[in-house]
Amino acid sequence: MPTPLVHAHGAGWRVPGIANLHSHAFQRAMAGLAERQSHPEDSFWTWREIMYRFAARMTPDSMHAVASQLYAEMLEAGYTTVCEFHYVHHQPDGRPYADPGAMSKALVAAAQETGIRLTLLPVLYMTGGFDGRVLSARQRRFGHDVEGFLRLLEALAPLRDDRLRIGCAFHSLRAVPEAAMREVLAALPADAPLHIHIAEQVGEVQDCLALRNARPVEWLLGEFPVDRRWTLVHATHLTPQETRGIADSGATVAICPTTEANLGDGLFPLQDYLRADGRWGIGSDSHVSVSPVEELRWLEYGQRLVTRHRNIAVTPDSPSVGETLLRGVLASAADASGFADTRGDVVVLDGRAPALAGATDGDVIDRWIFAGNRPLVDEVQVAGRRVVAEGRHIDRDAIATRYRTTLEHLLADG
Repeated sequence: MPTPLVHAHGAGWRVPGIANLHSHAFQRAMAGLAERQSHPEDSFWTWREIMYRFAARMTPDSMHAVASQLYAEMLEAGYTTVCEFHYVHHQPDGRPYADPGAMSKALVAAAQETGIRLTLLPVLYMTGGFDGRVLSARQRRFGHDVEGFLRLLEALAPLRDDRLRIGCAFHSLRAVPEAAMREVLAALPADAPLHIHIAEQVGEVQDCLALRNARPVEWLLGEFPVDRRWTLVHATHLTPQETRGIADSGATVAICPTTEANLGDGLFPLQDYLRADGRWGIGSDSHVSVSPVEELRWLEYGQRLVTRHRNIAVTPDSPSVGETLLRGVLASAADASGFADTRGDVVVLDGRAPALAGATDGDVIDRWIFAGNRPLVDEVQVAGRRVVAEGRHIDRDAIATRYRTTLEHLLADG
């Protein structure tokens, strides 16, 4: 029998904390600002232009304020770990800050202030496409050469502690040449988590086919020893062979349903991937929503819409959709985040909430995920420290006040 996920806790229920496997913290401040048509064929590529303009305004201070607000919201929602896919490294003109790690350290400070576990994933970003074109003016603050990137990782490594891991991310195959990937991989610690955006967009797949004669996931699996330390972000557009290949490799797929829906990306082939015993987790990515409940619910609902059937994410051992989904995110969290022991990370659901009236151990997770949008989290502990009480982050008011001022300035600058 599977290990129970739910334990009675006073008038409520205790469940494990959830890892958010993909975050671009600064994008929380632009949520809702890209929902007006800018082109008759609006897509990820037109959204990206708005994102570039917003990224150009960020400073270490504003990054800290926005990330603190975001991480507090994550904790209130039941996330206890966040993997931060961080690529806004330099000043807007591409020159490094006096401290090249200033933006990274702003994120670390936000995590320390709020109490969330952080896996910081500095991103290597070198080219503007598969053809090796130089970065555009709007991308320069993201860019590194390999030597500078490895210096950044080396400078950040001593910051590691019981709630901070330092991993590495390749932005995408289009942004990092093969030789650079190999050089960085050879220099990384053997236990460093490794993340990469891949196969998110049809255009990306087409460009990879045209210039490498292979699809992105097909190429990656054929050229690199992909294993459990790898997390493939999105992997939306797959062939059956690629789906099986990822599952066989032991890698994790970070699925971000609300962002993938918001950007019009497409749907991950979850049913086939589950049948192949693939490992997966969720991320809130651009943070149009900061809710593991919504990510998990829409992961399942997307499959229902495609198949026109109900209760897709189940296994022979786990007929409950909610429990199957929660077990999935828990199973991949250690490898994707680098945190092997998170037993002190606890979410307490509010047994007084009307949506949980009459709930039992056998149905409480399904009701948490599928019974509506009212937050049901009462308390959250990370490494045994209480960071959310009665549904509120312990420093919510101060963090929110600073965020409000910061966002007003960012929007005024635009």
